[in-house]
Amino acid sequence: MKRTQGRYAVETKRFLAWLASAILLLFFWQWYVTHFKVSPAVFPTPLAVWESLVVNIADGTFLRDLYITLKEVMIGFSIGSSLGFLLALAISEFRPVKTILYPYIIAFQSVPKSALAPMFLIWFGFGIESKVALVVAAVFFPVLINTLSGLDRTDPDQLDMLRAYCGKRWRVFLRCKLPSALPPLFAGLELAIVMAMISAVVSELLGSVGGLGYRILTFNTNLDMAGQFACLILLSMTGFTLHSIVKFVGNRMIFWGRARDK
Repeated sequence: MKRTQGRYAVETKRFLAWLASAILLLFFWQWYVTHFKVSPAVFPTPLAVWESLVVNIADGTFLRDLYITLKEVMIGFSIGSSLGFLLALAISEFRPVKTILYPYIIAFQSVPKSALAPMFLIWFGFGIESKVALVVAAVFFPVLINTLSGLDRTDPDQLDMLRAYCGKRWRVFLRCKLPSALPPLFAGLELAIVMAMISAVVSELLGSVGGLGYRILTFNTNLDMAGQFACLILLSMTGFTLHSIVKFVGNRMIFWGRARDK
């Protein structure tokens, strides 16, 4: 009980410290723009950004765009993370798969994903397919590498003992390899969900008919800097929320494999 109360007290202090820093930053931002009379087309005030955020949420503009972007992110994240996890299992269990495919995977990952976006637009069009394809390409590698790291880190003595007693490969995997791979896997998923947001927005900036990236481009064309900042804030909040959800699920599933915050 005391340990729980102490943890909550530490978390409350951290939140208050962050809140104080955020308030100071907003005050400095407002003072700087007002004092130096910075043009709203160059750098808006926090109040102008807040007004734009409220107006665009109230009329449904941001909600429609957010739905489109989240749809692209979740579909691409689900497909990319599943492919990365399954291929990591195949590489770990079957050495010929690693010998043949791993060099291609490394070579593909070396290509910047922003360079792939125009090609995906040509291949898949300006709809959701091209955005999902870029998200899959961005999510796939961190999940693959982190899962492989966990599988390779499995204690060989435990593997030998389980193989002697259990015999079957799937039992060894479920009882030994999978628990070892879960902590790195969720670390990869935390990185992947953020990369999924970035990839979806980059793809929308290059060519789309909706989404938060498309809205940023529209605001930029209209020299609406307050709208752009509001859109960026919404993107940041969404990315933070998605990352927190993945981290929360990971902490609940693999509490034994993570160090507790101090």
